[in-house]
Amino acid sequence: MSDIINTAVAALTEKLAGDAFDGSAKFAIEGEGAIVIDGDGVRAADDETDVTMTADVETFQAILSGELNPTAAFMGGKLAIDGDMGAAMKLGSVLG
Repeated sequence: MSDIINTAVAALTEKLAGDAFDGSAKFAIEGEGAIVIDGDGVRAADDETDVTMTADVETFQAILSGELNPTAAFMGGKLAIDGDMGAAMKLGSVLG
């Protein structure tokens, strides 16, 4: 598993800080792997989820660090969303 995925799992776990996410979402990071967020927490996995968000490494890191708003990334074509848009929006509000 890549260092980027491991670092992202740790960062997302910290951002959630015990808040439950009552859906399932996957971040697919091009060339690196995938991260699943669901009621069980955050883990490196490629499970089926309600929504899949796909981005390159640079975009994902910018979103995670707060430098790039996920909505702006989506509107600018840097973040692709496949599945339940409501779940994606809910995750965005949980991660703040």
